[in-house]
Amino acid sequence: MKRLIKTIRTSRRVAAMFATLWVALLLAGCGINASQPAGSTAGAPTGSAQTAASAPTAKVTDYADPASWAYLETDTSATDSNADVFFICPSVYAGSDDACNMSLADNETKESFIGATNMEKGIYDQDGASGDNRFFAPYYQQIGLNVYEYPEDEREPYLQIAYADVKAAFEYYLDNYNDGRPIILAGFSQGADLCIRLMKDLFADPELQKQLVACYAIGWRVTADEVDAYPQLKMAQGETDTAVIVSFNSEAPGTTESLVVPAGETTLAINPLNWKTDTTPADKSLNKGACFTDYSGAITEEIPQLTGAYIDEERGTLKVPDVSPTDYPAGLSIFEDGVYHLYDYQFFYRNLQDNVADRLDVYLANR
Repeated sequence: MKRLIKTIRTSRRVAAMFATLWVALLLAGCGINASQPAGSTAGAPTGSAQTAASAPTAKVTDYADPASWAYLETDTSATDSNADVFFICPSVYAGSDDACNMSLADNETKESFIGATNMEKGIYDQDGASGDNRFFAPYYQQIGLNVYEYPEDEREPYLQIAYADVKAAFEYYLDNYNDGRPIILAGFSQGADLCIRLMKDLFADPELQKQLVACYAIGWRVTADEVDAYPQLKMAQGETDTAVIVSFNSEAPGTTESLVVPAGETTLAINPLNWKTDTTPADKSLNKGACFTDYSGAITEEIPQLTGAYIDEERGTLKVPDVSPTDYPAGLSIFEDGVYHLYDYQFFYRNLQDNVADRLDVYLANR
């Protein structure tokens, strides 16, 4: 009976997160065939007739239209004790036979977009809480999950469409809503990738750096080469430093590669349990609560002290030793079991929630 209950709980967790996406992923494509191969930032990929001129294009979304925002909390009071959260939603679009980027006319996927945003919103913005942050989350033409099946260079033209939207939304937010307020930039998975792109593109500006509480780019890699090339990419070194990037990628101890951190790559990370960047293990007693949320943002299950964690010396990934891939399967065909990507923020929900508040407190005290 205990085994049956555990199986049911596992199924519910995965279903609440990405219930239909992996099925859609198996069925979906982008109409890419011999006559229309995937695009490449370098023009034609090897062995392909694709040209730069035929790379995918799309009109950038108009963010002056409130309908282009999943969340536009301009009615929330801007005070001296809160910040603005600019949140970039993770992947919810599976892709279709003729579209590798999500259409903003796709109302069904937009519902999932809001749902996936709600699942993390409580980490950064606890509605009704004292000092509640303002929350901004644009709809954007994100890439379909099927695009992650392509080589990285062939994904890039589609990611450029997604990023053009996110950049336009952020710039519109800065020009029309921010008014010099503190910014918490946050995103998971595809959203984390796009956060890092924003940091590279816009945060070389010293004035914008001064407004940054932190960038929570969870579920995507950040390499030492990137940090060297972009000095504004400052990785968090502790629990309360500001204007920094908080990033990690969870996986089982035996995992040696993933789509997010391929074999041979090393990512930079911080441990969300002990807030160290070295290999010091954090015992599960430091885990304040793994929280599994649904599309309303409600916590359906909370497990204190679920697991500890440590950073892998070679891969830089966050090893999660006290759970099993059987209980926490990968859930998507683009990941092997043992890659805990879908649980990155769920496993460490309460620690992240507290950390956002702590960094903001320090930022405001030093402003």
